[in-house]
Amino acid sequence: MSSPLRPSNSAANRGLGNLGRRKRSREPDDETSSVVPPSSPPPSSPPMLPFDDDDNERDEEAELLGDIDDIDEMAEDEDGIDLFGDNFEKDYRSTADDQYRGEYIDDDGDHEELDMATRRQLEARMNKRDRELERRRRMPAAFLQDDEDGDIDLTRQPRRRRHHYDEDREDVEMGDDALEELSLEELTDVKAANLTDWVLQPQVLRSIYREFKSFLTEYTDPAGASVYGNKIKTLGEVNSASLEVSYAHLLETKAALAYFLANEPTEVLKVFDQVALDVTLFHYPQYHDIHNEIHVRITDLPVSYTLRQLRQSHLNCLIRVSGVVTRRTGVFPQLKYVMFICRKCNITLGPFQQEASAEVKISYCQNCQSKGPFTVNSEKTVYRNYQKLTLQESPGSVPAGRLPRQREVVLLADLIDSAKPGDEIEVTGIYRNSYDAQLNNKNGFPVFATIIEANHVVKSHDQLAGFHLTEEDEREIRALSRDPEIVDKIVRSIAPSIYGHLDVKTAIALSLFGGVSKEAQGKMSIRGDINVLLLGDPGTAKSQFLKYTEKTAHRAVFATGQGASAVGLTASVRRDPLTSEWTLEGGALVLADRGTCLIDEFDKMNDQDRTSIHEAMEQQTISISKAGIVTTLQARCAVVAAANPIGGRYNSSAPFSENVQLTEPILSRFDILCVVRDLVDPSEDERLANFVIESHHRANPARPLRDQDGNLINTDGQAIDEEGYRIDKKTKHRLPLTDEELATRDAEKHRREEEKEGEIPQELLRKYILYARERCHPKLYQIDQDKVARLFADMRRESLATGAYPITVRHLEAIMRIAESFCKMRLSEYCSAQDIDRAIAVTVDSFIGSQKVSCKKALSRAFAKYTLSRPKPQSKRKAGIPAPDPFKPRMQSSTRAR
Repeated sequence: MSSPLRPSNSAANRGLGNLGRRKRSREPDDETSSVVPPSSPPPSSPPMLPFDDDDNERDEEAELLGDIDDIDEMAEDEDGIDLFGDNFEKDYRSTADDQYRGEYIDDDGDHEELDMATRRQLEARMNKRDRELERRRRMPAAFLQDDEDGDIDLTRQPRRRRHHYDEDREDVEMGDDALEELSLEELTDVKAANLTDWVLQPQVLRSIYREFKSFLTEYTDPAGASVYGNKIKTLGEVNSASLEVSYAHLLETKAALAYFLANEPTEVLKVFDQVALDVTLFHYPQYHDIHNEIHVRITDLPVSYTLRQLRQSHLNCLIRVSGVVTRRTGVFPQLKYVMFICRKCNITLGPFQQEASAEVKISYCQNCQSKGPFTVNSEKTVYRNYQKLTLQESPGSVPAGRLPRQREVVLLADLIDSAKPGDEIEVTGIYRNSYDAQLNNKNGFPVFATIIEANHVVKSHDQLAGFHLTEEDEREIRALSRDPEIVDKIVRSIAPSIYGHLDVKTAIALSLFGGVSKEAQGKMSIRGDINVLLLGDPGTAKSQFLKYTEKTAHRAVFATGQGASAVGLTASVRRDPLTSEWTLEGGALVLADRGTCLIDEFDKMNDQDRTSIHEAMEQQTISISKAGIVTTLQARCAVVAAANPIGGRYNSSAPFSENVQLTEPILSRFDILCVVRDLVDPSEDERLANFVIESHHRANPARPLRDQDGNLINTDGQAIDEEGYRIDKKTKHRLPLTDEELATRDAEKHRREEEKEGEIPQELLRKYILYARERCHPKLYQIDQDKVARLFADMRRESLATGAYPITVRHLEAIMRIAESFCKMRLSEYCSAQDIDRAIAVTVDSFIGSQKVSCKKALSRAFAKYTLSRPKPQSKRKAGIPAPDPFKPRMQSSTRAR
């Protein structure tokens, strides 16, 4: 099968013609050596190998391949074309017109021998050029073949490099060395249509390489020590594949590189990774045996976004977001460099780099010019690890009435398994768009899904959960902790808009500060979080306490018993839409890890759903064994629940177990039980009404009254000034105050002073709680063990006698946790006897408060020896409760307290 040659104006024929002319011009004038007998066709020879020892043949082959610009034009069928034709023998017959000139042939010329120094210099120059070529191709070392094998594929070069051979043939040897390198100031002058085209220019890439290399080797700390030299040394010691680079350091010294990195991270990070590998190999020459790549991880990006703030302007840029991991897939191999085998000529093509947004496909074979078929060479194809996370907005950052938003995060290389469901993480990565066929079919018009390709992942609890305490904040917190009445001030500052309920405020404060978790001989963990149950009549602000806790805790998840199921509280197993495999998705308790989980209407939960949280409340783990997944999730959180008694109101004549539909196993897991009752007391109800009205007045200040002329007047129509003093209309002078006005002003001044003394600003209180949880880890030191042991024995005996809920060892551990929480309020390192006395008082009050009214007086007298030594609050105002009147009868005061 043969076909005539195409017209001579085609690119392929021009290349072949030039190649034939060059070969004939280099042969000697001897006719016998240049003529091939017409009776025999020219012997078939294998195609010449690129980069052979003969430099001239290498140039001819490069020029030939460089001229092939349009493969579709010269490919007439899938088997290629016949370059010989029907009468190719005529081209080799000797004719009288064959005349060869030897003007430009210098085979017979005399050449001076090069000395050894010059030869080494030229060889070093050529080696440098070859290394630069290989670096630009960005191929792994596994695909770089030696010249001795003769199998190097010249077509691996970028297309712009093939054109370079035709544009300037004389500068092929000097091509790379002649590229101009730009200074740091010239890099900022973008001379292209957009930043992407500018960064992709060879001289810009070389300049970025040079500047970042100098940054890694020259950046020092104030003491003069190399910052990244030490990091690379540590990287080699731990066999890591990641080098953390601070964006702040880069912005300080190389602002242009920081700008390119933030706006064109894809290409810039490739150069950074190559620089990191080269610098690492300089310190550890054999490090490529451990890792073929070193990844630069960018930290300290100055701007942090929420998932709700991401827009199209952030696409293909470097961003930093935070959230909670709700789902994690398995680890899959993803193509990185693909090698194909042509089934017709059995030559290996590639490698082709796999991009995240498109599949690699080839349309023709570079050797035989056919259109396939092609198969993947699995032996030489390089894979990388791939994992996908679902990142959801943190519960505390979701606006009221909005659904939390989520994004998918892709983890590659050594970032695999860096986070699990329930972890609150901070991700620095590239915000990309990807084509989603299902999303387009659903919407009916082109819509792209968005993902975040992670570059650096860090858990947020290592960074104070997103709070950044300044030195001034720490000084203020330390000064506040030195106040001897700090515990009482903290309790009075809990929910200041709610009147009374000092025991509930104390319990919530203890839960917010928490105790210290422990490991018993490295085999069993003892929880440090304090669980609280609020049980009481309707309208006693139970839900308001939960809402306040949600706003105050640094990490809180709110759920309701009627709207929460067992899997919604613990974890669920779902099928991943991408991989069709079963994955875990954390529930409320998992999302509240290292925080607080708030459950309202706890009594409305089903018994099966309530039983599912037993393990989470004590062991603080959630074990899953579903759909072939057997694992354990962390649920290290405090549980604050609110419930209503049976029938709606609490019956004080019945024991606690008959007032609530909760089983003993779940009740024993609560450290503090607070019974909130709505008792009828005229004097107390009047104070409550005044407190509520004053709160509304403070929230909605009344507009000042004015007469027809616009002058300020009081309710009686008398003229007053801006401070409320009565004035004379004529002289505008203040009138003397009456006795009633003096008493009112003194009372108002006294109230404001007490409020200023008793309450801590809420923002400062949040910082104080966070500082105590992160920095303070108190230890039990010189506690009265005999006293605690006697109390535990007496409580168990009275519980059995009165028929109340049983006292177990968990309540003994609760005393220790409560004492540690009181110690945290003082920011102390050791628990004192005062902390133990406070813990005993809270435990006894919780135990007595849950008893029926007929047993309370007897139990109060029996446990008075444990509670008489507790410290009395020094302030007169206790969270809206006025100071007790010493002239009132004692019996009336004790009755009101009950």
